[in-house]
Amino acid sequence: MSVQGQKVAVITGASGGIGTGLVAAYRTLGFAVVATSRTIPSSDDDDVVTVSGDIVDPATAERVIDAGLERFGRIDTLVNNAGVFASKPFTDYTGDDFALFTGVNLAGFFHITQCAVPHMLTQGAGHIVTITTSLVDHADSRLPSALASLTKGGLQSVTKSLAIEYATRGIRANAVSPGHIKTPLTSEESYGMLAGLVPAGRMGEVGDIVDAVIYLEGAPFVTGEILHVDGGQSAGR
Repeated sequence: MSVQGQKVAVITGASGGIGTGLVAAYRTLGFAVVATSRTIPSSDDDDVVTVSGDIVDPATAERVIDAGLERFGRIDTLVNNAGVFASKPFTDYTGDDFALFTGVNLAGFFHITQCAVPHMLTQGAGHIVTITTSLVDHADSRLPSALASLTKGGLQSVTKSLAIEYATRGIRANAVSPGHIKTPLTSEESYGMLAGLVPAGRMGEVGDIVDAVIYLEGAPFVTGEILHVDGGQSAGR
């Protein structure tokens, strides 16, 4: 059981890259953390509980939130970080691609957010942060990404909807919209090409996204915000 009054963050897609950075950052803030991913090792930190499971499955969402409540007694923040991305011409996407994108990016968000919100309402406070993509606002013909825009664009819209729905009940909803970030899922061979798509002339780092999420965590008057962390991509070229 966590220290009385210690806040608790749930982080999806927590086994690498941005997710791992977020776990470390929230622990630095003094939060206990529930970290989930399809495969994730147990933690030696008593204030980190890990839950393995496919975020597409509603049962995973229930297990994650239940684990946080059982271990720590509350849920204060949910970071919807799990997501998939693949660049293809629109007509090359398959039915399996569609199922994967809508499953992870949309259903994954829907199920765990629905599980978390009632507990935030009971507490009278909570924060939902969702990771989207800057390509939603600034499509690029050199990197076709219709399924990312279809699904992550929905997440940006629902962020604003939830922010308004719960504005008077203590729950904030925000999103971070990354540009091209160096993560383990991005091959080093593509770094030069991707950097060339960014007005700033370089790719971002995992820490840039983590810092943005932590800023939003500490900004109680900010809700409904889509915070672009993209080296200028969303502004144009």
